[in-house]
Amino acid sequence: MLDVLITGGMVVDGRETPSYIADVGIAGHRIEAIGNLSQHKARRVIDASGLTVAPGFIDTHVHSEGDLLINPQHACGLRQGITTELLGIDGMSYAPLSNENYRIYRRWLKGLLGEPPEDLDMSSVKAFRANYHEKVSINTAYLVPNGTMRLEVAGFHDVPLEGDTMKAAKDLVRESMHQGAIGFSTGSSYYPGPWTSTDELVELCEVVRDSNGVYMAEPRRANPERAFKGGGVPEVLEIARRSGVKIHLAHFRTDPKTAGKVREHMALIDEAKSNGVDVTLDIYPYASGSTIPISFLPSEAQEGGPEAIVKRLKDPKERKKIVDYLENEYYYLRSLEEVVFSYVPKNTHLEGISLPEYAASKNASLGEALCDLLIEEDLGIGYTMPPPTSYGLWQQVSRDSMKLLARDDYMVCSDITPAGNMPHPRSYGAFPRFLGRLRRKFGGITLEEMVHRMTGRPAERFNLTDRGRIEKGYFADITIFDADRVIDTSTYDDPIQYPVGIPFVLVNGKVAVDHERCTGVMAGQAIP
Repeated sequence: MLDVLITGGMVVDGRETPSYIADVGIAGHRIEAIGNLSQHKARRVIDASGLTVAPGFIDTHVHSEGDLLINPQHACGLRQGITTELLGIDGMSYAPLSNENYRIYRRWLKGLLGEPPEDLDMSSVKAFRANYHEKVSINTAYLVPNGTMRLEVAGFHDVPLEGDTMKAAKDLVRESMHQGAIGFSTGSSYYPGPWTSTDELVELCEVVRDSNGVYMAEPRRANPERAFKGGGVPEVLEIARRSGVKIHLAHFRTDPKTAGKVREHMALIDEAKSNGVDVTLDIYPYASGSTIPISFLPSEAQEGGPEAIVKRLKDPKERKKIVDYLENEYYYLRSLEEVVFSYVPKNTHLEGISLPEYAASKNASLGEALCDLLIEEDLGIGYTMPPPTSYGLWQQVSRDSMKLLARDDYMVCSDITPAGNMPHPRSYGAFPRFLGRLRRKFGGITLEEMVHRMTGRPAERFNLTDRGRIEKGYFADITIFDADRVIDTSTYDDPIQYPVGIPFVLVNGKVAVDHERCTGVMAGQAIP
């Protein structure tokens, strides 16, 4: 007898092949049979007539590791049809760290990841994976983060990785890969990661290459003087050329300043690919992002970690340097004037309020107000940038996203940042926005191709064994949706809204979403 029988659905198998009507039978964790299964009996039958049966979606870029430990149901991801999430992104996460270093980095990261328990074992990738295996609702895979590794081998200090320290770093990356990490990651400005030079990253990525892992990079913004050609995409491509590692560029999209310039946006990457560099990329369907204001602070202010940062913010002379930097030198895509607080746990009434509004209420400059709030919140603040005021620009970025996703090297991500009452809407709507709203509005990609970008392609790229397809013997991660009705409902001003049109989600053969309601089943595995 089958455990679950899904009948009459339109199967989109994750390989870009034409869809077909079939039943799907599940026994235990895996798909047992596909075809006409009318003679089979099952403990649970799901009528999928008129619906699409697809592999569970694989999210290549999230910041959910903290939220999963606090809210293991993880409805914001699961209700999108996501059954697997890649953690350890942007060079920052919780492992491998000693307990002391875990507490230090937990404090630095809490504006983004929230505050999971202090006493968790994060001493290795193996220990990290154990905190999630069959304890959360979705599957998790892990990339060892550069900043986390640096903290463990060199502390929260601006020192070079050389000699014994470099050996320790390479050994730690190698052991992390051996324990199940699928790659290595770096971020744009998340310390202590940006203290790593291009040459050092090349050495580390040689270890990743030898382990058949993937180097996922959010192109560098901080400390450009340490990077090949000032960082950004040129540095990432140089690391790939010199190390031979496979690379994956994180959430690489046009923005309001580059909207409509897809060819120019991709020029360096296409040139590198023509010369043999192995590149893939991912994208979320929004024109603005979200991050943590602690990452705005200059490099020298980060030295020593959270305790030292707070002391500098309180010291008048050091604080003046930081404020001057924030108000006169800091700039990344858009200015401090567009910061909207998404997570302010001690002052939740500020969530959804802009930094200029807050500064005006305190009769303070933007830099002074932000420093005051960082002190009050012990650094733990999250923020979201609003969408463009020009709807035309916003629409163009959406068109660009669909054009990029039609390529043979792109896949879908959400960049979930769930902390707070006003998170970025991507945390609740990224996958259904692509799958429904933008696919139906702009076209340019078939349903089969769209599903492939969410399933088969990321599974293959990141070596996720027996995931990403509706195929006999594969794990029964399955998302069932209404292709004509699925759509996101999360908005910037009301983000905690679940999508519609995704009635069923199965994780490892267990029904995790039943008629658009989470069941409470914690069937997620630490993979691959």
